[in-house]
Amino acid sequence: MTTKKTTDFDNCSSFFIENGVYQGRLIRLHDVVNTIINKHKYPTPIAAVVAETTVLAAMLASQLKYDGLFTLQIQSNGVINLVVVDVTSDGKIRACARYNEERLKQAQKLRKTDGQIEAAPHLLGGGTLAFTVDQGSNTELYQGIVDLQGKNLTECALRYFKQSEQIDTDIKLFLKTPTKESPSWLAAGIMLQKMPSAGSNLTTEEQTETWNEAKIFMQSLHENEVFDASLTSEEILHRLFHGNHLNISTSKEYSFGCRCSREKLLNTLQTFSPEEITQMVENNQIRATCHFCNEEYVFTPGELHKQ
Repeated sequence: MTTKKTTDFDNCSSFFIENGVYQGRLIRLHDVVNTIINKHKYPTPIAAVVAETTVLAAMLASQLKYDGLFTLQIQSNGVINLVVVDVTSDGKIRACARYNEERLKQAQKLRKTDGQIEAAPHLLGGGTLAFTVDQGSNTELYQGIVDLQGKNLTECALRYFKQSEQIDTDIKLFLKTPTKESPSWLAAGIMLQKMPSAGSNLTTEEQTETWNEAKIFMQSLHENEVFDASLTSEEILHRLFHGNHLNISTSKEYSFGCRCSREKLLNTLQTFSPEEITQMVENNQIRATCHFCNEEYVFTPGELHKQ
């Protein structure tokens, strides 16, 4: 008997249940998170936070209609003081983190969790989770922000929906670290949202009952299912919601993509004063590295003087 294999990762499946009364997203990431992590060689605990934040950012971006750039940014006073994830409207994702390696060692030694995966808030501490939607010039910048409070990243995100959007929302995130049998990172997430009741033929009581039932079905999804390469996203959703008038509407593909370039960096460096440029010169060269993709660019002092 041949086991069916699929490459149904690095995409988002949008779906509706109960004739559009509820909408949802299922995202599974493989190549995207592995490319991000491999470019930075993050320690396992840091890589886990970056991978989980990346799938959360893709999830939040997927429920918005925008033409441009969605950015999820976490700023905190913990071991990890910054995580940034960019998701473009055409599905390009990049991410990076800034952390203190010595504080990481001290914190994990104190908690006796050396090298282990911990819930993101343990490494983030106090701070904020914010996202912006930038659709270019002549458009208004949209921003949402919430304090980092919760036992995990899911609770932090749900707190935003409860406080700011006031939309009934439920989210479940999944993370799988590399093993000898499977040497890759995997990250996934599923989200449900209750749609406005106008137009529904269900009573308020029926909507509440169905919403609670749908959340139970969603929470029943296990790691071994969501990361099963023999299952497509459509098959996973059918298992969960086949009795709830499931309608899978669209699928969006994701890939790693960095927007840095030598020209952009040159334009930025040319805004520095001659004194600042002189301080950056080493062996008659100026080296600059992109925080997102780790690409290094080399310039000569003469290139930085505007023509």
